[in-house]
Amino acid sequence: MVIPSRITVATLGVYDMPKMRAFYRGLGWEETKTSSDGFTSFKLSGAILALFPFDALAKDGRVPPGGVGTAFRGVTLAINVESAAVVDSTIAELREKGVTITKEPHEEVWGGRSAYFTDPEGNLWEVVWAPGTFDAAGNFVWGD
Repeated sequence: MVIPSRITVATLGVYDMPKMRAFYRGLGWEETKTSSDGFTSFKLSGAILALFPFDALAKDGRVPPGGVGTAFRGVTLAINVESAAVVDSTIAELREKGVTITKEPHEEVWGGRSAYFTDPEGNLWEVVWAPGTFDAAGNFVWGD
């Protein structure tokens, strides 16, 4: 059996659900109808971003919970955009919303452009343009 190479749901363990819900709603992202302060999810292009209480998520995965989410967790999430210019405009819009920008937009050695921001609990997001296109459904198609 081949393991499918796709991500359909990314779940972040969070400490302050109301604050995190408000942050992602403030980005203009659409919550699913089943969202609550116990479990929240947002519709992404072809996938779901879920928020789940940090300790409960650790318990669900049968691992010990870590400390408060200010340290790097070894995971980043990326938003691929249509052009290098959209990286800049997205970061500008996030800055206007008061979002913490950790890395300003810059050209990458591999030919793309990227920048980083964090949500209120330190989860690291990359806004990136990489050579490729988007299909009719809005899914990124690598340019290889």
